Formats: sequence, structure tokens, C-alpha cells
Amino acid sequence: MTFAFDLQQTDGQARTGVLRTPRGEIRTPAFMPVGTAATVKALTCDQVRGAGADILLGNTYHLMLRPTAERVHRLGGLHTFMGWDRPILTDSGGFQVMSLSNIAKISEQAVTFRSHIDGSEHVLSPERSMEIQADLLGSDIVMQLDECAAYPADHDRANEAMLLSARWAARSKAAFGIRDSQALFGIVQGGVYGDLRAESAQRLVDMGFDGYAIGGLAVGEGHEMMVKTLALTTPHLPAHRPRYLMGVGKPLDLVESVALGVDMFDCVLPTRSGRHGQAWTWDGPLNIKNAKYAEDLTPLDANSACPASRDYTKAYLHHLFKANEILGQILLSWHNTAFFQELMQAMRTAIAQGEFNAFLAARRRQWRAGA
Repeated sequence: MTFAFDLQQTDGQARTGVLRTPRGEIRTPAFMPVGTAATVKALTCDQVRGAGADILLGNTYHLMLRPTAERVHRLGGLHTFMGWDRPILTDSGGFQVMSLSNIAKISEQAVTFRSHIDGSEHVLSPERSMEIQADLLGSDIVMQLDECAAYPADHDRANEAMLLSARWAARSKAAFGIRDSQALFGIVQGGVYGDLRAESAQRLVDMGFDGYAIGGLAVGEGHEMMVKTLALTTPHLPAHRPRYLMGVGKPLDLVESVALGVDMFDCVLPTRSGRHGQAWTWDGPLNIKNAKYAEDLTPLDANSACPASRDYTKAYLHHLFKANEILGQILLSWHNTAFFQELMQAMRTAIAQGEFNAFLAARRRQWRAGA
């Protein structure tokens, strides 16, 4: 199998593995930096690679609107276009359609929406999503088109969205076909309802996908409900396929999710936080704009391999943000991206050594209040 998932060690439900792809190996647990518009904001591909990322995420909705998927294809595909030679996972576009578009109308056939950029009308069906992701952008891991019901959703609404997502999963799989060098993931929906999550997972497992994503979380339900819902979902997913929790999250979210058997994550948080002066550290998050850092000569992390974390003082970073210098946003985005990768490596090591429970307990004590 081209996209073989080799499960290496387990410690409780936490697990390490390697997802083998034609463009390289993805060590799990893995965090995917988000390259929304063919760029991880403020960073070069060399910086993202150097931070330790094996894979990044591209955004179908944004790229199909600008510069258009057809143009990216003419220019050699997404990897060539942005200069990233490792694996890329693309989301289906569905979540952004429903959250960003001016007007979105969902039917059995497709989602019709207006661009948030210029108001032009577009139609996104499961078949069109597969064409954009697999054929035009050339992503390595393609996501089915799904419907994520807005939170809070009652049981009936969550069930409706789950069933439509299941039907769209079947259509996505049929349109994707059989490919040797690309993989297709199904997406479990069902809101915060355990029975719907179980049914959604079973429907997807019966269809057979290369991996299984858990969607519809981190949309407002809060940390505790997210963890509870996740605990009701992962047992229904096959152990021999990767599990991907979409759009998550803060460091403590990641650790708690790995404890429940999740393998892959993505989130805009590292670079978004960095642009606003927030640094994520082993001691928790800090706001570099705080006056107490104005004369702090210590770096964010003296032990990090990342230059942004190791080679600049908090005083200098504080000054950059106070002076509205772009370099401050770059350095904090770089630091945060590296920190999230270091967290993944620390979890892989803890699982391999059979020490994940102690790692989890320490992170809970340290981060429960602020992270």
C-alpha cells in the first residue's frame, strides 16, 4: 500500500507511527502547519521544514477563489507553486464555505456560495472538491466534502448534517477513484452526540478510507466537551489507519487528544498567535507585549533548536511589537511553529518510552489554567 500506516508504539491509547507517502514519511503524532493561501503566514518553506514539519495543510476554499485551482495547476500544482516538496493535505473547502461566504445554500447536490472576496457565485460539490484537491492542486491527502453543522446544534440538526456528510463521503470516494500516489480521508461528524459519532464512524469504515478525520469539534463546545466527544469517537475508528482531528488546537488540546488515540492535527494558532504577540512555551502562553518583558534578556527557549526561540531576547521581541516591526510577527510565528513541532516530538518520545501518562499529568498541571 502506497500510503502505509505503520503503528510503532502504544502507551494506553496514545500511539506513535509513521504514515508513508510518495513524498516522504509523516511521523505521528503530527502537527500540520496551516498554509491557507499557499503559504504558512510570515514564514518561508525552509523555516517550516527547519522547524520539523513533515506535512502542511493547504486550503481548498481560498485557493479555488484566488489564484484559482486551475491557475495553480497550470503553474505546476501546489507543491511546485509554493516550493514545498513534502506531503500536503488539503481540506475540502466545506467548512470555509459555510463560515466565510456571504451566502451559502446547501442542497443534496452541492453547496452554492458567493465569494467573500468579490461576491462571485461558485458551486462546490463532492465531485468538484475532489477535482480541485486531487487533480488541480495535486494534494497528497484529500479530504471528503462534508457539512459541519454550526454549534450549538440539536440532535436532529447534527443527525441531518452527519447523514448528508455520509452521502457526500460516498460520492467523494466514487469521484476520487483508485489512486496510487494520493490518499482520501473520510470525516466523522455528529456534533457532541456519541450515538451520531458512532454511526458516522461506522458508515465511513464500511466505505473504506485511507484515513479518518474527526470534524466538527473546536467550534465553540469548549475543551472539556471536545475531549468527552473525542473519547466517544476514537474507539469506533480502525487502529490500522491514521486519525486526524481537524482544526485543533491549543497545546493542552493536542496532548489530551493524543491520549485518546489521535495521530494528526492542524490549526492556524501558532502563526495567528505569533502575529498578535503571543508566544507558546513549556511554561504556558505569554504576551510579549507585556511591560514586564521590556528589559528581559532571556530568550523564549534557550534549549530550542529554532533560532527565533533561542537567539533573540524577550526584550528585543517586546521592542519589535511595540515598534510595529514586521520582524516581531515573523519571529514569534517561527517560534510558535517550532514549539508545536517540539511538542509533537516530545509526545512521540514519551509514548516510545512508555512515559506518556506522566507527560500528560505534567502538562495538565502546568497548562490547565492558561494553555
